[in-house]
Amino acid sequence: MHLFRSHYYQVFPNRFRVETPTIRGISWTPLPEALDSKDTMKQFLSDRVVKAARSVYSVMNEKNPGLIRDRKHHLKTHRQCCSGKELVDWLMKQNECLQSRSQAVGMWQVLVDEGILVHVKHELNFQDKEAQFYRFQDSDFGLSHIPNEKESEEELQEALALLSQLGPDALLTMILRKTPSQRTAEDIEVIYEELLHVKAAAHLSTSVRKELAAVLVFESHAKAGTVLFSQGDKGTSWYIIWKGSVNVITHGKGIVTTLHEGEDFGQLALLNDAPRAATIILREDNCHFLRVDKQDFIRILKDVEANTVRLEEHGKTVLVLEQSTQSAGQGSAGTNSKYTVMSGTPEKILEHLLETIKLDSNGYDHIDPCVIDFLLTHKVFMPTSQLCPALQHQYPQMLDRFCFSTGIYMPTFSLEKLFKIREEFCETLNCACTYQAELSEGSEQEKDAYIIDTKQKVVKLISHWVAVYGFLLKEDPVAMDFLEAMKKEVAADSRLSGMLKEQYRERRRTKVLENGHQSLSRIQHFDWFSNCDEALGRIQPIKAKDKILYEIYRPDHKALTLMLPVDSPVQDVLSGVVEPGGGHVLVKMNSTGDRAELKLEASAVYTALGLNERLFICTSSEVEHLRPLKEQQGPEQGTTDILEQIGSKDMAAELTNFDWELFTAVHEVELVYYIFGRNKFPGAITANLERFVRHFNKLQYWVVTELCLCEDLMKRALLLKKFIKIASVLKEQKNLNSFFAVMFGLSNSAVQRLYKTWERIPSKIKRIYCTYERLMDPSRNHRAYRLAVAKLNPPYIPFMPLLLKDMTFIHEGNPSYVDKLVNFEKMRMLAKTVNIVRRCRSQPYVPSSPQRGLADRMFLEGPATRLSTYSDHSPPQRSPTNIRLYIQNLKVIDNQRQLTQRSRALEC
Repeated sequence: MHLFRSHYYQVFPNRFRVETPTIRGISWTPLPEALDSKDTMKQFLSDRVVKAARSVYSVMNEKNPGLIRDRKHHLKTHRQCCSGKELVDWLMKQNECLQSRSQAVGMWQVLVDEGILVHVKHELNFQDKEAQFYRFQDSDFGLSHIPNEKESEEELQEALALLSQLGPDALLTMILRKTPSQRTAEDIEVIYEELLHVKAAAHLSTSVRKELAAVLVFESHAKAGTVLFSQGDKGTSWYIIWKGSVNVITHGKGIVTTLHEGEDFGQLALLNDAPRAATIILREDNCHFLRVDKQDFIRILKDVEANTVRLEEHGKTVLVLEQSTQSAGQGSAGTNSKYTVMSGTPEKILEHLLETIKLDSNGYDHIDPCVIDFLLTHKVFMPTSQLCPALQHQYPQMLDRFCFSTGIYMPTFSLEKLFKIREEFCETLNCACTYQAELSEGSEQEKDAYIIDTKQKVVKLISHWVAVYGFLLKEDPVAMDFLEAMKKEVAADSRLSGMLKEQYRERRRTKVLENGHQSLSRIQHFDWFSNCDEALGRIQPIKAKDKILYEIYRPDHKALTLMLPVDSPVQDVLSGVVEPGGGHVLVKMNSTGDRAELKLEASAVYTALGLNERLFICTSSEVEHLRPLKEQQGPEQGTTDILEQIGSKDMAAELTNFDWELFTAVHEVELVYYIFGRNKFPGAITANLERFVRHFNKLQYWVVTELCLCEDLMKRALLLKKFIKIASVLKEQKNLNSFFAVMFGLSNSAVQRLYKTWERIPSKIKRIYCTYERLMDPSRNHRAYRLAVAKLNPPYIPFMPLLLKDMTFIHEGNPSYVDKLVNFEKMRMLAKTVNIVRRCRSQPYVPSSPQRGLADRMFLEGPATRLSTYSDHSPPQRSPTNIRLYIQNLKVIDNQRQLTQRSRALEC
């Protein structure tokens, strides 16, 4: 059984359409080829760490001169040193943003790794202990000048910001250096959290990752060309590349592939107990690996098998559960066992999840997260037309009325079809037979209690299903007919309707507390959708049947317009503008002239258009002669004069307000449709998500466009400074999506090469930009960004392209079915990412006012990234309405070649 596998992945957000463009903004602009980027960046970072250490050392000597002194321990004197505990105490006082001592340990570990802070016995790991002594290397701290108090404080805050960003990585490396026997429970949890974002471990179950966290061994090699093992050697370990890359070489073929950070190798020889099939050679210096030795590898496999429970029916496995132990909680001894669904048939997964639903007598509305995971992803493996009969099948006393009730909400089905559905479900009636047998053995009171308990669980799951999908279900006739039938069942039983009203009242009470309203009206009539709120913003969610204006161009660039529903197929679009039989095709083309002919069955093509893309109608012979419209090439003049009149805070505030309306309009399940391809979900659209991603792309090219169209050097430098300030305010407002859009624009090669412009930026603003750039570091699967986001509380807008990348990686790296059973572990991993979107919006967003002091809501690095003022010395601020209109009507150049040419024209 191959539990450990590595997979390659690429982000193709539109891969289920005709073409496969990547998400713009997901790649980073490299340094010029003339530079050795790795050595340059390493030296640059090392110099900054030395500078940070010098600032810390200077302030420590100035404010706490007695901290560094001679120490006596075990009859031995250690000259001019500090204890580990005192260093951590001092750092905690200097940086109030530190949430734990382990964070401070990581920051000191950065200096230990650089050789700036040295243990008196030259130990490699920093320890938060009274009897562990460290001293600063004197040679690193020759002060060229004595800074004044203000400069000293600013430099200290910048130093602490840098160390706090590098600290988690140093802390993790320190933990990995420990032998497995030395690791604490906290250490194992840190490693486990890291494994969640390692490609080689992404498809593994929670229990396997936790076991791996306890046994992983850190191994490093300094020189490229080192042979890790040779073809034919005995297999002794499985490796995950933590840093660096390796070449895979076989006899007679040479280098067959190259493996990079996050990928793994070596497990096949362990599984098959066979010799190594290839030679592994280090491709670069300073490579780090996470190693699992053979005995641990085999033990974990055996543990997985021992903790796996398989349920069979008619000799076939229908449900696979994995047993995990967890603490029993306070006041009770021992541990409890919990069974997690790994795979199964859709009906059996549903049946098991219904059994896990707990009914609180006090009306609280809690439900197992696995149930929400099921609801978010059920359309992948159990469409509504299958889910509704399955729920009705689980509902007691409705088995005899199955066909008739099915007929109620599937009126288009023939009698033959109804009997076929009933026959299919009879194959899964074993649970119903067991249920009937259990009831026949109990008293009438026990029977009634069992029936009402089961009914309540089904009804509770349905209520959460409606809560998750909301008004999307109103567009599904199958779901609406089923809900209407169930509504009659619930209304006929006062116990069920009373339970639901109390649950709905609890949900509404929570919303009232969140939104600050004072009144809470009583629910008079039961309605499944009573707690579903319509969007309140000016931007409403796009629905499948909404009619929109399609603008289509002929080869001579004359426009044709018609009103059609969003989800109209290409066939209907063609029929609306030309007579059938003319051999016409619908083509979409971008600003560079790349064309893609759309299939007749493709739907919702207009809302899926990318940045500066247009639809063209022509005959097949005319496709190759199509040329982009002039408007697709973008503007000829920038809007610097307008931007000069808008303050950075005002622009950022309106961007965030606009983004929140776009973000709120996106339904979470659109992410699932987007990754699997909406063509697999009849009636589904992803128009709201595509609109949000398109806005991200537009923002980053807006930054590049404006800078490349500004010919005046002084104005261009001021504009560059303004964009950095806008990014800073966006970050304060926790609008990470637009923050990254602006930062990607600033990191575009056409902007980065404007050296004369960058030279005119104040050094303080440059330092802030460099700090933000580190959040864009893609290494360790964007670890810097993930650590920063982990500290945030909702509401905030996440970096959506990275969420889509994560889901694409999970989807392409894991099969949807295993042995003909639904791979529910994959669904759970996908739902975990979708739940990030739910969490971001779990608290209401209150539109910010630029006058209220945005700097008070700083996050991530804290004081170190604060700007003394964000306001520009400009004419009176433009009205929010005018700023919003400007944002809505941005015109950009997205042709990278054209942007580069304009950049070269500005600065040769």
